[in-house]
Amino acid sequence: MRIISGIFKGKKILEPKDIKTRPLKDLTKESIFNIIIHSKKFRINLKNSIILDLFSGVGSFGIECLSRNVKKVIFLENYNGVLPILKKNLENLNLKEKFLILEYDIYEDNIFSKLENKFDIIFLDPPYKDKNLKSVLNLIKNGNILDTNGIVIMHRHKNEIEKFPSGYQVIEKKNYGLSKIIFLNILN
Repeated sequence: MRIISGIFKGKKILEPKDIKTRPLKDLTKESIFNIIIHSKKFRINLKNSIILDLFSGVGSFGIECLSRNVKKVIFLENYNGVLPILKKNLENLNLKEKFLILEYDIYEDNIFSKLENKFDIIFLDPPYKDKNLKSVLNLIKNGNILDTNGIVIMHRHKNEIEKFPSGYQVIEKKNYGLSKIIFLNILN
């Protein structure tokens, strides 16, 4: 797995050795960024963006954002089996002022009330078996942490049927192999 574009293009991203973590495939990641950059359905200026990478894993999405010179990325991960790899991947970039790692449980630590930023992109890549995403989406909406023109991007198994809380609108949905990517916004 490598960084696909930007200042760190081609740099290797360390992967986990266990099967509980499912890193974002390069083709899927490249497709996500093509949609972010070229979509006419929403406008995101990556260089000025603040990103929240939930269920970060090894940091593949957020690291790609850093390589593309975003303003800041906050990584949220609490699985001890992958945290050392995430930290090592970020140390290798030498960009300490542009990222922050928060080691919290999204469901238990009321993390969204502790965040000081509004985010342009919130990326959700939970384990496929996680069926509690409706509550995370409600926390995002109720915490008012998504910028007015911001988007939520979800990476899920292609057969998973998602139920979104009221106030969310699907902007775009794409399948890639076993996974699907869903772009959402919050209606104002």
